[in-house]
Amino acid sequence: MKLKYLLPIAFIALFFSCSTDNDDDAIVNETEGLELIQTIINDNQTIELYNEKGMFETGYNLISLRIKNNTTDSYIEDATLSWMPMMQMPTMEHSCPKSTISKALGKDTVYEGFIIYQMTNTDASGWSLTINYTIDGTDYSVTETISVFQYENQNTASFMGSDDTKYILALIEPKDPSIAVNEMKVGLFKMENMMTFPVVEDYTIALDPRMPGMGNHTSPNNTDLTYNNADNFYYADLSLTMTGYWKLNLKLMNANDDVLKGEDVTDENEASSLYLELEF
Repeated sequence: MKLKYLLPIAFIALFFSCSTDNDDDAIVNETEGLELIQTIINDNQTIELYNEKGMFETGYNLISLRIKNNTTDSYIEDATLSWMPMMQMPTMEHSCPKSTISKALGKDTVYEGFIIYQMTNTDASGWSLTINYTIDGTDYSVTETISVFQYENQNTASFMGSDDTKYILALIEPKDPSIAVNEMKVGLFKMENMMTFPVVEDYTIALDPRMPGMGNHTSPNNTDLTYNNADNFYYADLSLTMTGYWKLNLKLMNANDDVLKGEDVTDENEASSLYLELEF
């Protein structure tokens, strides 16, 4: 066979080989990097809950959800979802700060949002989660008990301000702190009633990180937390100069600079009554 016939055959073989490889690569795992927390079965659907740890903890939880059609074993790409976490206490019940649920960026079958659990029982009990969702014009609702475990450090604070308003503050970043100037990110909410926790806008949170086990020294180049209206969270520069336990002393001030909670750290006062914790 002459060379001019061999070359087209070689190119055709290469083309089909590449096409087959690309088809295999096109199968995307949309929950890669996530761990399954729990499945909730409701009639003909199964709701899957995921996050990076595979468990709910006190503090900020970024949660991914998928809805599977149990008949077709396929995932729903066009649904509308909302949720209501509830804490059952001996004489009352209440919810907690939460976001809306929206389609995860760049994904077809994954939805996501956050919930901030401000407390839990020692055995992780007490919480339930109601998920309401609509598929093809039909409404569904399911409620299931969930386990919420206590985080090892104080990554959330629930407190009464001097303005007689109850606030909830939650640490979001850094998740993986390092010896550097880290981006610090927190969420600030107020309790409007037992079920409603709107975002608090345009306040200031003074930041003074200290190492209690190392002479209570601080660090340079920190900034106070200020509100970002693009995502409704507060941001600051957090300087960590060594590994170990850090107490992030805070002072909450409203738009008029009135101090609502927290104190300055001085020689006489080693810590603020409002703080979060980091250890790495």
